[in-house]
Amino acid sequence: MTNRQPFFYDITLRDGNQSLKKPWNTYEKEIIFNHLTELGVQGVEVGFAAASDMDYEACVRLAGIAPSNTVISALARCVQNDILKAAEAIKEAKKRRIHTFIAMSPFNMQYVLNKSPNEVRKQAIEAVSYAKSLMGNNGEVQFSVEHFGDCHENIDFVIDSLQEIVKAGATIINLPNTVERTRPKKFVDLVEKVYNALPKDIIISVHNHNDLGMATATTVESYFAGAVQLECALNGLGERAGNTNMYEVAVALHNSGVDVPLNLSKIYELALTISDMSNVKIYEKAALIGPDALAHRSGIHQDGAIKTKDMEKGAYRPIHPSLIGRKDDEKLGFTSQSGKTAIYEIITDAGYPITLGEAQRIAPIAKETAEKIGELSTRNVIDIYHNNILNVKGAFKFIDVQKVSDNCIKIKFTYNGKEFDVDAYGNGPIDSCVKALQQTGLNVEFLNYEQKALNMGSDAIGMTIMYFKSPSGQTIISRGCDENTFMANIKAIFNGFNIIDSMK
Repeated sequence: MTNRQPFFYDITLRDGNQSLKKPWNTYEKEIIFNHLTELGVQGVEVGFAAASDMDYEACVRLAGIAPSNTVISALARCVQNDILKAAEAIKEAKKRRIHTFIAMSPFNMQYVLNKSPNEVRKQAIEAVSYAKSLMGNNGEVQFSVEHFGDCHENIDFVIDSLQEIVKAGATIINLPNTVERTRPKKFVDLVEKVYNALPKDIIISVHNHNDLGMATATTVESYFAGAVQLECALNGLGERAGNTNMYEVAVALHNSGVDVPLNLSKIYELALTISDMSNVKIYEKAALIGPDALAHRSGIHQDGAIKTKDMEKGAYRPIHPSLIGRKDDEKLGFTSQSGKTAIYEIITDAGYPITLGEAQRIAPIAKETAEKIGELSTRNVIDIYHNNILNVKGAFKFIDVQKVSDNCIKIKFTYNGKEFDVDAYGNGPIDSCVKALQQTGLNVEFLNYEQKALNMGSDAIGMTIMYFKSPSGQTIISRGCDENTFMANIKAIFNGFNIIDSMK
């Protein structure tokens, strides 16, 4: 319905701040205000000037340092003293606004305000008229219908009142879902009715609380119903379950093809800052900014995530992490629901070589461990890799080896507890060792090997990769690591024989 650019009006410093166990002082508010200007919000509600001396001082300070293109607003009840205090507090701002409000829902008018609808209408019109007289042509007046979400049964009264309020000087009409009680569509339908009933030069605004967890959806859909100004809070801070989360709305509109005038790359760092300053932790599963927002534990999801990780659009993520300034990428957590793909990616990311075949071989071991202790850390997975790829336990146990000549070794080992002390001859040390272990009766065919340097700590060490054919015809890969290349070969052979022996 609207092709106008959304106007992001931040309420963190007022609505968000008033909900904190320890509200911010002026110094702290200034830090957050500077972040808001870097983010690019077009309007900031800096406080409720009449609420306290500290709030008033903060309004004065922030109005004095505000950029010339940022609207600075102070909240006021429909009471002359509140309105005057707000006007005085923000007078230094280049673009200033008084935001006044009163409830118009039948329930609140009767049980909270103890006023008749006509008394409420009269008070609202007079308040807006007074605010406009103070602002003149150098400022704006915003009027809010508190508890607008509860105005289904008297929406005609509300619209008639708003038409008079607009004539009195309000150019921004804010429609709050002060307490979220029902599905978004019912609220959005009301927003659309107001939009259609008022002149098109009037800015429609929404301010949604998150009591049922749908504030983002309600705000986004309200934009498409005609609401241009979107009142949001950083990290979703606010009374009870909070206000509409700025980041979620911005990204949802961005994904919908809307021109979002915010520096989205600032989001993640700002979210961490606000969490630290508010002492409100970011929920592990929080959309976009939560520690788990990029985590995958299902084997199917992990496979899709890995196959599309270098693409702008991922199989199982809503955005590329860099859009909001996240430096971390999708995280694979290994649980009993995960599979070989997660093993492969975790080990590879840690800097160790592994094939998908090897990952598939050790995945059941990792699953069994995860069933006992829960999600495995990267260290847990690497330990499983070491114990089952680089140091395979089995029937063959190495004891000692001596290289007699290029074609002969003297090797001591046990197989199923029986000790072997063998002088083995072959075409080089590797062939000699393989022939020594074949004397146990295990018919293993050596195919090939390769060596590479592997940095597994402060120093590079040697890794040998061996390829064998098992009695059943399978090609088996085994690895061995040691500072000594010869010993890396020996370890790879024993690991290979143990793997094949376990397959019998």
